[in-house]
Amino acid sequence: MEGTCTNLKLEIKEALQKVKDPEIPSISIVELGMVYEIEISLEKDIYIKMLPTFVGCPALDIIRRDINSAVTENVPWAGKVETSFVFDESWTTERISEIGRSKLKEYGIAPPPVKHQEGDPWEVDCPYCGSTYTTLENIFGPAACRSILYCRSCKNPFEAMKPVAN
Repeated sequence: MEGTCTNLKLEIKEALQKVKDPEIPSISIVELGMVYEIEISLEKDIYIKMLPTFVGCPALDIIRRDINSAVTENVPWAGKVETSFVFDESWTTERISEIGRSKLKEYGIAPPPVKHQEGDPWEVDCPYCGSTYTTLENIFGPAACRSILYCRSCKNPFEAMKPVAN
């Protein structure tokens, strides 16, 4: 039963791979590391627990809707699908997969450092040219999780995902 359950969870994760972050459509919620837990009942009902990237994220209802649709449409054996958000554990940027980091960069958003301690200096490489000669223009970007920077080498403004550590 353990192996079967693992295969069923992999099938669900594959469906969740189709759910993109509403603000960064190049990256999935799986690649962002938002999937916390998947439970399957004996009746094949699916319970998905998610970690929001930020507690006040305005896109949580959209993400919930997209998760339920993706699983319902792509997992033919699924019964009822319920999605909830976990708020007693914090999401960190260390949860972003290597593929997710690459997709952020391709989209023009500098990924956060892999290991970051609160209070450490935040060094950001330009996602376009790779230069380290960048400056922070505004700590506040278009979303709570991003800042606006400027590359002094290639002269491009860009966004960077802020590091979030435990």
